[in-house]
Amino acid sequence: MKKTDKKLSFREKKIQDIKRKLIQQKDTLLSEAGIALNALPDETIFPELGDQASAEIDRNFMLRLKGRERQLLKKIDEAIEKIDSGTYGICEICGEEINIKRLEARPVTTMCIECKTEQEEEEKLRER
Repeated sequence: MKKTDKKLSFREKKIQDIKRKLIQQKDTLLSEAGIALNALPDETIFPELGDQASAEIDRNFMLRLKGRERQLLKKIDEAIEKIDSGTYGICEICGEEINIKRLEARPVTTMCIECKTEQEEEEKLRER
């Protein structure tokens, strides 16, 4: 029984390390988002059509990036909530524990490697 207790405390320690990293990543993203938002080019009218198009492409790219960052922030918040509620690291598909190495590599994951691999294979089949 002691071996299991050690495993759980080791896993729990690793999960707390992951939580600290997630909070750090969230702070960094929020800080960078504030800087990037201030640097976002205004919708300026350029005399040259090519310059106007280029500015629009840059602006749309920056806004799309912000959308991706918003999604990541949402996933980070969900992971932190799961850590706090004790449900972090459990696969949403099969209900098994997600390997700690996978959680360290991909802290916002919600699936074990087996279920994620299966999901990706199904998506590839649907794309054909």
